[in-house]
Amino acid sequence: MALDPDTSAKITRYRPREAPPGWDDVAPLVRSIVAATVTAVPYDVERLLHATAGLALWAEASGLPRDPDLWLRGEVIDAFVLSRVGSLTPNSVKTYRSWLRRVRDALAWADRGEPVPPKLHAPANPHDPYSKDELAGLRHWASRLRGQQRTDALALLALGAGCGLMPREVAATRGLDLRRPGPGHPLVHTGIERSPLVARAQWEEVLAELADLAGGHYLFRPRRTTPYAKNLIGSWSLLHQPSGGLPPVSVGRLRAGWIVELMTDRIDHALIARAAGLASAASLARYQHLVPPLDDATAVRLLRGRSA
Repeated sequence: MALDPDTSAKITRYRPREAPPGWDDVAPLVRSIVAATVTAVPYDVERLLHATAGLALWAEASGLPRDPDLWLRGEVIDAFVLSRVGSLTPNSVKTYRSWLRRVRDALAWADRGEPVPPKLHAPANPHDPYSKDELAGLRHWASRLRGQQRTDALALLALGAGCGLMPREVAATRGLDLRRPGPGHPLVHTGIERSPLVARAQWEEVLAELADLAGGHYLFRPRRTTPYAKNLIGSWSLLHQPSGGLPPVSVGRLRAGWIVELMTDRIDHALIARAAGLASAASLARYQHLVPPLDDATAVRLLRGRSA
């Protein structure tokens, strides 16, 4: 199956941080595995590359033959993830195991020329979108905070719900990344390698204000010296609990809401996937049950199209 140019480029350019000498030997096999399975599993290409490369490098260091069929055997995957106990949380260990087993299944069915069989249960989606009332309440709460607390809260909300950014991307966003080509033009995020990434209209003014305040600094927690840490956003959310019974701020839930909102607006799924940094439009299937069905009048209008 042909991959879109962005996914192909990510696979071709991938190299682990501080890659050991053995990386060049296993890199072609890692890239081949990911290219063959990325459209058949509901995971981002970066995550697949990271997990598969980790397995391949561990197998190389363990003296195993350079054979993807061997690497992806259940007992080999289990041995690999067990070797990571201590350096990863128990949940992360389980996640790695799940990713690699899905890759194994997808590769096996691809080799036989058959589609991957569907799971007998709904795909897990750890982030349910906020309701409209919850999101409106969080925005009102954030706007009434003072000083840096206000800008930090609004930055999380606007970058998550307005641009659909992932936590690492939220943390990396600086004021200069958000630009308008001219008066009346949409607000564009230029700091992310995928395109187009245009802010949702209802968040444009908030993001423009935050960008002007931040300038060359980060929008979220601009005084920090560390570009990103795993608990950067989570620790802030724990310390700043919304009032009035509102749920905590979660970038994952904000991003999920952004995706569902775009799907509800019937925007092309390939465009949504590209803007979200997903491997393919197939990754959106996990959100489909959250998209309200079309009413009959809208369905008729869309199906009929325009007259010549």
